[in-house]
Amino acid sequence: MDTGSDGMSQDGVRKLQTATREKLRKFNSLRGREVQGGEFWDVVVVTAVDESQREAYELQISEKVGRKELPLGIQYKVFSDPPGSKIGNGGSTLYALQQLDDTYDKTLGKLRVILIHAGGFSQRLPSASALGKIFTAMPLGDPLYQMLELKLAMYVDFPSHMKPGVLVTCADDIELYSIAEDTRVRFDKPGFTALAHPSPLSIGTTHGVFVLDSPEKSAQSEMENSSCLRFLHKPSIRKMQECGAVRKRQGGCLSLSDSEFVYTDSTYYVDFETVKTLLGLLKELGPLHCEIDAYGDFLQALGPKATIEYTSNTANVTKEERGLVEIRRKIFHLLQGTPLNVILLNNSKFYHVGTTSEYLFHLTEDVALRSELGLLSSAFSVNLENSEGSTGCCVMYSVLDPSCSVGAGSVVEYSRLGAGASVGKGSIMSSCLVSPGLSVPDAVFMHSLWVNHQDRTGCVTVVFGINDDLKRSVEAPAHAESLKLFGYSLAKCLSRWGLEKEVLRFSGDSSCSCSLWNACLFPVCSDQQSSFSSSLEMLQAVLSSSTFSLPKDTELMSMQECLQSKNLEEMLKFRTGLYNDIRQRRLNS
Repeated sequence: MDTGSDGMSQDGVRKLQTATREKLRKFNSLRGREVQGGEFWDVVVVTAVDESQREAYELQISEKVGRKELPLGIQYKVFSDPPGSKIGNGGSTLYALQQLDDTYDKTLGKLRVILIHAGGFSQRLPSASALGKIFTAMPLGDPLYQMLELKLAMYVDFPSHMKPGVLVTCADDIELYSIAEDTRVRFDKPGFTALAHPSPLSIGTTHGVFVLDSPEKSAQSEMENSSCLRFLHKPSIRKMQECGAVRKRQGGCLSLSDSEFVYTDSTYYVDFETVKTLLGLLKELGPLHCEIDAYGDFLQALGPKATIEYTSNTANVTKEERGLVEIRRKIFHLLQGTPLNVILLNNSKFYHVGTTSEYLFHLTEDVALRSELGLLSSAFSVNLENSEGSTGCCVMYSVLDPSCSVGAGSVVEYSRLGAGASVGKGSIMSSCLVSPGLSVPDAVFMHSLWVNHQDRTGCVTVVFGINDDLKRSVEAPAHAESLKLFGYSLAKCLSRWGLEKEVLRFSGDSSCSCSLWNACLFPVCSDQQSSFSSSLEMLQAVLSSSTFSLPKDTELMSMQECLQSKNLEEMLKFRTGLYNDIRQRRLNS
């Protein structure tokens, strides 16, 4: 999703491109060198959902620091959620603040911190599940950027105009903006200060929307400061209109063409005094047993016109847990009266890259984002430039034989493709070792993961259709035939593989529902190459209505199990091998 690429004036586009390139230039100048005090963040915090994810994140950050891909001389911290119930990004925020307080004690009040929410299993973009969506490759920069570098680059101007406090943001969105040369985005007011982007009303229904305290102006300037009367979380269009959130376009430099618009949320800053209030909130709530939203549950309590009614509205909650309404009421009473300041970024764009379809679109087709960020078709890769028939695709951190082809709209990352191998249109290949001559069809997702299985290391390649819904679940295995894999019923796929449905196992405890995410469908093989070939043969059998039998006693695992038993060292070793190979070939060319 992006807010308003079609309505942005040529002048606005040019300003956005110039501002974005300048941020990238500035961040590139900080990579791999010791930064001075006040020049960059004092602490970069990444949140993880559990200890295993924390370990994966720490390992990758230390490799990045070792390879001088990040600014040096600052603290990088990964904080994991406590074991037990899912606590949402609001719960993660509170626990991360508690861990910052435990780590820095009295010096915390002097630090500028960025807190990036990167927990979760990324079920809508499974190539980011094992190593984390904050480490999703982006086709720019040398050395290659991942989302972590991109987030830090887009906010590179913030720390030097910010009082001590914490900036809260998410790992799977990109905000681009331009402001006049003589102005700065300043985070220096008490309470919360949020960035706001002009968006069509339809976007407002799936985001947070600000009801501003300022009169309607023509939004002539690229940036305005305002205070906010109240915050609406995923409101209906009628609610936005009733509350006075809808604004009329009156010219100016707005980055969209709709005659009516709203200001939607993205990232916010909390000053240190308010951080102390939030730390008190965690003490009062005690151990959390339900999901709290860092946007809906915190920001709706703010502003002079905030009312308590939202605390009992659980329409937008995926799973209503006991105690949620009571916790929201406590949050409301504790935060009530805290100011909510808003920085209106009138020439800005917000992109979300959290699903396979968004990822493919933004990296291969989206002309606007490509021009704004300077995205490449081939980044830190070998030989694609020479290959025939590879246009409109994106290849990152990969080694391809010159005789390979990659179809339009496909992304290949962290992979090795042998002579004559081909990838169809609109597919994702991640961490794969593809034998010579193999042909991957259109619109499929293939991702190889190393796992620890029965005291030895194995490799599993998961394969799904790009449009398969991995989260859709049924209550029992008996209903599994209604699940769709590659657009076919799961029952049909199983019959093609000689696996009748009584044999099909779903991972997780017996209370878990059954979905493609936890269906044990993928063979455990001894090496990466045979793992890829086996899963590809299974896919081709379904698509061509033929049959394919796995060797007797082949163990099958689900995506869920692969994550639970992932072998990080092997996965990162494969990437290091690619890294060294690409560097060496570049030196020799």
